[in-house]
Amino acid sequence: MGIKVENRLRELRKKKGSTQEQLATELGVTRQTVISIERGEYIPTTGLSLRIAKYFNTQVEKIFWLAGN
Repeated sequence: MGIKVENRLRELRKKKGSTQEQLATELGVTRQTVISIERGEYIPTTGLSLRIAKYFNTQVEKIFWLAGN
């Protein structure tokens, strides 16, 4: 059984007024990576998770959490 991580990335991105392309550029990843994270298809690395949290000026735990918790 794999780990399922849920996230608020799409919600936070839209609230900030950023497009997937803008966020991807800021994070140094592709737009497809942002899409995959938003859909829950890809769990970002610790480093990428920390960059995302910094971009939104919040804690990683406020963006990502284990499903069912």
